[in-house]
Amino acid sequence: MTRALKVLLLVLLAVGVALPTGYSTFVHSEREVVIGAHDATVQPTFTGHARIDFGTLIPQIRVPAEAPLGLGVDIRLGDSEITDLDQLVAQDAAIAAQPQGEIASVRSTVVSMLIDAAMRAAGAALLAVLVAVLAWRAIGRTRRRAILASARHPRGAQVLGAVGVGLVTVAALVLVAAPDRPRSDETAWQPIGAVFPELPSDQVLDKVEIAQGASTQGSRALVEGALATYRTSVSFYGRLAVNAASAEVRTPAEGETTALVVTDRHDNIGMDPVARAIAERAGARLLIDLGDDTSNGGSWETFSINSLAREFRGFDVVAVAGNHDTGPTVRKQMEDKGFTVLDGEPVTVGGVRFIGSSDPRSSGLTAGYSGDPSANSMSLKQQDEQLQKATCDDGDVSVIAVHSPSSATRAAASGCADLVLSGHLHRQVGPTTVAGANGRTTTTMTTGSTGGAVYAFALGSKLRREAQVTIVTFADGRPVGLQPVSFQPGGIIEVADFAPITTSPR
Repeated sequence: MTRALKVLLLVLLAVGVALPTGYSTFVHSEREVVIGAHDATVQPTFTGHARIDFGTLIPQIRVPAEAPLGLGVDIRLGDSEITDLDQLVAQDAAIAAQPQGEIASVRSTVVSMLIDAAMRAAGAALLAVLVAVLAWRAIGRTRRRAILASARHPRGAQVLGAVGVGLVTVAALVLVAAPDRPRSDETAWQPIGAVFPELPSDQVLDKVEIAQGASTQGSRALVEGALATYRTSVSFYGRLAVNAASAEVRTPAEGETTALVVTDRHDNIGMDPVARAIAERAGARLLIDLGDDTSNGGSWETFSINSLAREFRGFDVVAVAGNHDTGPTVRKQMEDKGFTVLDGEPVTVGGVRFIGSSDPRSSGLTAGYSGDPSANSMSLKQQDEQLQKATCDDGDVSVIAVHSPSSATRAAASGCADLVLSGHLHRQVGPTTVAGANGRTTTTMTTGSTGGAVYAFALGSKLRREAQVTIVTFADGRPVGLQPVSFQPGGIIEVADFAPITTSPR
């Protein structure tokens, strides 16, 4: 047997083992993830559709996956921390109006399963090749010739044939007897417009199909309510984003850069495309997130960070967590998405020297709430003292970024930084310039809720109250101006005058 033939046989063996192993592993894979307000199970398919199973009360839906090789996905939604069904359906509908963050999360999960399946297939192929090579060498040339000679005899050929058939049978059984084998989709589907003919044309809903069956009729009121919320959200925030793209904001002069400040989004992902439109209009490539992206820091609220990361992909992001983000979930997800999460030490991002840290408190809605107001106050005081010392020791900090203005009162009064940015109050305060103890000036600015939140709630089909972002302009890494942009519940955009910042020599 020639060397080339041996290599060809080994390659065929590797491919013959890798392909069925990889396919079987992939289609039998499942991952537990959080989608919207639900725990969910994701399983890849080759149906060409993304199918979502809401449970018994709401009919299944599916949309084209628009992925190569007919790749699709089954998503089974499970439990949620929201117990009121009407509230849950309305929240799901509002999230569905801005689904890009969740789509990116599911896509990442499927790619991860595909990589795992490929690694397992490669390992199985390598093992098969090693076994074949070792067996070839172990048998030896003399024994191989004897086996070949016996194969030419009719009885020997029958034995070898039986062994081959046995191996093929075992391989087939391994593939078809795998647990939880995906079943073919026998559900009858129809366009959602056929079930709800009153729906206006919509580029997303026109692709949605809904499962036929008893649940469709029995859940009609729930589905109609969800569709109404979806349409209102798409319409309101869509118009707002279009208008924001033409807002008359100041653009950076030569040698200047800009950043966009968001804070207190409280799950209102509808405002993310609007904020991105303002950032694009202002020429910003840096996002400063001052926290309270969620309402209680729960794992079900990961959709909020998913959306922010998806909308501001390509931006440098500096972030702190707020008192409503208490717990490991939000900060960990920020880090996983590549955000620079400030932790009390100076860091340079986008040419700007930052310092800051996440809010040490927990709100009454979060799992970590202690119920002791004095403990929260002491935490803020300690945070303020630590930030003041670290800022003054560094000597080059331009911006202090915190969630609450109370976290940087002493730091602002020290004069060791040019600008203190905060949120938490859900209303604009400043800009105000104060003379520091060292003779330098510091400007403070509190931005209102970017989500238009009432207390800790903002997610819905439209703004509940005024929302706000702030554009910060820098020159040589130091702030030179601020420009708040406000959004009214009626859809009116108000751009404030550019407020110059005069910094002291260092």
